[in-house]
Amino acid sequence: MSSTSQKHKEFVAEPMGEKPVMALAGIGEVLGGKLEEKGFDKAYVVLGQFLVLKKDEELFRDWLKDTCGANAKQQRDCYGCLKEWCDAFL
Repeated sequence: MSSTSQKHKEFVAEPMGEKPVMALAGIGEVLGGKLEEKGFDKAYVVLGQFLVLKKDEELFRDWLKDTCGANAKQQRDCYGCLKEWCDAFL
């Protein structure tokens, strides 16, 4: 069983607002920079893509890998973070 990071816990604890993309679990400076270059500068923009993909884990993880080169752990962390946030706030 995997545990969640402090970053994950902080993200899902409150509304998203204008949080930067790097506030998402699994997204650090390198991946965040790559996402920003492609127009995904805020966490809510990545959430939009997550919702367009109908919260499908495989599709979202593939998109994240193709868009910014996220590895399996980064994909899993980001997906889990957005899924839990949606479960709490949508």
